[in-house]
Amino acid sequence: MCGRYAASRGPEDLAGIFGIEKWEPEETLAPDYNVAPTKEVHAVLDRPLKDADDPGPVRQLRKLKWGLVPSWAKTPEGGARMINARAETVHEKPAYRRAFTTRRCILPADGYYEWVTGRQERDLEVEGRKKRPRKQPWFVLPADGTVFAMAGLYEFWRDRTLPDDHPQAWWATCTVITTEAETSPLAVAPADGPRALADIHPRMPLMLTPDRWDAWLDPARTDPDGLRELLTPPEPGLMRAYPVSTAVSNVRNNGPELLTELEAPEEGTLF
Repeated sequence: MCGRYAASRGPEDLAGIFGIEKWEPEETLAPDYNVAPTKEVHAVLDRPLKDADDPGPVRQLRKLKWGLVPSWAKTPEGGARMINARAETVHEKPAYRRAFTTRRCILPADGYYEWVTGRQERDLEVEGRKKRPRKQPWFVLPADGTVFAMAGLYEFWRDRTLPDDHPQAWWATCTVITTEAETSPLAVAPADGPRALADIHPRMPLMLTPDRWDAWLDPARTDPDGLRELLTPPEPGLMRAYPVSTAVSNVRNNGPELLTELEAPEEGTLF
C-alpha cells in the first residue's frame, strides 16, 4: 500500500522533469517529508485550460487532496479511506473506473515509507505475550535518486451545500494506484534487513517509468484494456530501501532529517 510518502521537489524542478507547461503560484506547495492522507499534494496531469481558445490538453502541475472522493459521492467523508486503488481492479471498481479512463495523473515523490514489525516484537507475539508492536519505518526510493512517479487518478467533487462562487465549492482529490510488491532482490539492500520489497509489505505504489508518462497522462486514451497494459510494474531491481527514524511515525514531524538513512534499524526493531 501507500500510506505515507515524501515529496520535496518544487515546481521548477518538476517542470523540468515532466515538461510541465502551466502551474499557478498559489498552488505551489512547500517540501513535505511526511505526506499523509488528506494532505494537499502536487499532481502532474494533462487537461485543457479553463477558458482557453485552444481545447487541447496542457500539462499542468495541480494541487490535489490525497483521498479520492468520487463525483457521485453524497459526502466527502469516504475520501480518507480511498487513498489507494488496486491496479488489478481499478478498471472495474465504481469509485475508480470512471477516473481510470478519463482522469489519470502522476504523483511525484522522493519515495514512500513502509513499516515493518521488528523481529523481537514478532517473537513476543508468537509467544503470546501481549504487547503493542514496535514498528521500524523503511524508506523506499529509486536506487538512482530519480523522481518516484506514482500512478494516480484524480476526481472533482461538488459540495452542493455551498454556492457556486464559494472557494471550497469544488474538491479536487486523488488516489495512488498500488500493485504487488516486487519479490526480486533490491538494487541496494541493507546488511540486516529486507532483501526484496515484498519482505517489507505485500503492496507498493505503482511506479511509472518515463517511457509511460505521456501515454498515462494522455486524456485521449480511454480504452480500459489498453490502459491496463500501462499498469504493468517496471523492470525489477530499480529500487532500494533503508531504515529511517521512527520519528516519521508521527505525522507532526516533518523535515529532511526524516530521510536520513540509519546505519541499522533502531533498537528493538531489527528486521
